[in-house]
Amino acid sequence: MQIKEFRVTLPLTVEEYQVAQLFSVAEASKDNTGGGEGIEVLKNEPFADYPLLGGKYNSGQYTYKIYHLQSKVPAYIRLLAPKGSLEIHEEAWNAYPYCRTIITNPGYMDDHFILNIDSLHYESDLGTKENVHELTPDKLKVREVVHIDIANDPVLPADYKAEEDPTLYQSKKTGRGPLTGDWKNHVNPVMTCYKLVTCEFKWFGLQTRVENFIQKSERRLFTNFHRQVFCSTDRWFGLTMEDIRAIEDQVKDELDKQRQQGEVRGMRADSD
Repeated sequence: MQIKEFRVTLPLTVEEYQVAQLFSVAEASKDNTGGGEGIEVLKNEPFADYPLLGGKYNSGQYTYKIYHLQSKVPAYIRLLAPKGSLEIHEEAWNAYPYCRTIITNPGYMDDHFILNIDSLHYESDLGTKENVHELTPDKLKVREVVHIDIANDPVLPADYKAEEDPTLYQSKKTGRGPLTGDWKNHVNPVMTCYKLVTCEFKWFGLQTRVENFIQKSERRLFTNFHRQVFCSTDRWFGLTMEDIRAIEDQVKDELDKQRQQGEVRGMRADSD
């Protein structure tokens, strides 16, 4: 088992991030769907009476998605896994500002693979809180903290887009950006996402290699995604949650059509 806590600081309010994240997830879903692969949304509905973080959060929005992934995993996994097994199921309970996501592979790996992502979002915060997820002492010992700087951390050449570069982008609606130098100490507003990623892959001979790959992929995903969140500020700024739900409904229909046609799209595995 590997436990990493990724801390992503952003020049947003926590309220803005709720809209920004959901908008960006919808856009990213379209960018990663096509050619028989991508994202299938099965459920997107309110939930209640589902206690999270010791009962501190109990209600919000529940989503259930299936990711059809064939080209998004390393070649050595594709060789070992039978056809049709590379479908990842994602359940998410968004009780904002707390969110829990559980990712499994029920058709093949069953309880041999599980990926938990617990997220908490804090206003006026630079990522210095020490145990927001209330981990037990034994889990704290193995937890690794990783700070993500969306402006200064390197990205793969294949992932780089000038229009998604926070060091170049300035929002016309808010005036925020470009983000340069030690920008975190000079922006207002500011917030931090604390994303706890717990990964367990029980497959003899591959456990460490696959868990390392998954954690590396999560860091890459969080970095690229949050660069996109900031650099699309003028597209989501001013939207309401009602606007977001309407966008999600529209995107669900688009994904169902898009997945069955065209070419494979989106972020591929960067190494085999």
